[in-house]
Amino acid sequence: MTLHTDIPTTAEITALWDVRSPAAVTLYVPTDPASTGEAERIEFRNLARQALSQLERAGRTERDAVAERLDHLHDDSEFWRYQARTLAVFATPDQTSAFRLPNRLAPFAGGGSRFFVKPLLRAVTFPQTAFVLALAIGSARVLETIPDAAPELVDVAGMPADLVTAMGPGALDDAPPPRRLTRAEGRDVRVHQYARQVEQALRTFLHGRGAPLVLAATEPMASAFRAVCHYPALAPGTVQGSPEALTDTELVAAAREHLDAWYASQLAALRATFEDRTGAGRTAQDVAEIARLVTEGAVETLFVDVDAVLPGNLDDAGQVTFTEGGEGAVYGIVDEIARRAWDTGARLLAVRREDVPGGGDAAAILRYAPSSS
Repeated sequence: MTLHTDIPTTAEITALWDVRSPAAVTLYVPTDPASTGEAERIEFRNLARQALSQLERAGRTERDAVAERLDHLHDDSEFWRYQARTLAVFATPDQTSAFRLPNRLAPFAGGGSRFFVKPLLRAVTFPQTAFVLALAIGSARVLETIPDAAPELVDVAGMPADLVTAMGPGALDDAPPPRRLTRAEGRDVRVHQYARQVEQALRTFLHGRGAPLVLAATEPMASAFRAVCHYPALAPGTVQGSPEALTDTELVAAAREHLDAWYASQLAALRATFEDRTGAGRTAQDVAEIARLVTEGAVETLFVDVDAVLPGNLDDAGQVTFTEGGEGAVYGIVDEIARRAWDTGARLLAVRREDVPGGGDAAAILRYAPSSS
């Protein structure tokens, strides 16, 4: 089973949040990578009707233009054959964007003047798509891993198949190395040169993806690669054991354990920071207070419940007006708080409710303690 994913980039998320349109539809459609796509198309059609009805009730005359774009996507049989776990669709009269996400998100349909972006952040908070570099003197391969799916061998352009391919037929010979190095020193140099070639190929392949990279290697290969790799999402820790002795399934299973532990440690560290800052008056859990503080640029880290929709509106001064429904039910307060946090450079974490400090809709770590005035 293969998951075909499209993880949004930072620029794409920013562009979605910036959209203001007479008619904008947001859909989050549950999908199954093992399905033929027919059940998903039915669900897509049902959710699209709900969103279009919202536009119609709001008197938006551009509703038909959006409906036509959604029809085109619905009728693309080839597209529906290749899905992941959630399909996120954003449509206006002028364009349609779709992202196939590895995360399971709640179904959603909304129509208004802008998009509901917050659930999309789940795919970039703790990415579920990851790559495993199985690196040894005698082989190098890259695997793509997604939970509950078989590993996929990835073709990385320019990556050497092994040290001999990278350094030439005599790379492992015991002949004296150049420049008066000892045999051991010469071998170490060649290992680092090999690691550098692998890193250069991966750098091009991983550029803009943001997906974690997990290393599976033994020494001295593991240390050599880490010494030359500057990819920011290289996971700490290394899958133990020779990658040549492990199957692809064993490698990705071990890699997912590393990823889960890494994500858990990041979240635990942030929650500990929240507790520490609370004593200094540098946290907030009340939604109205967070709304005002994020508008002032005071939020450093924002936790939001990925599924929360809190009806209401937020004005330019950060004042909250709670409502019973209408468009505010679609584009709620928490989503607007998240957008403002994103725009002011705050770290943004779309998590499950139980992972939000205090268990509410949102919580914030502040850059400074707000004045009491």
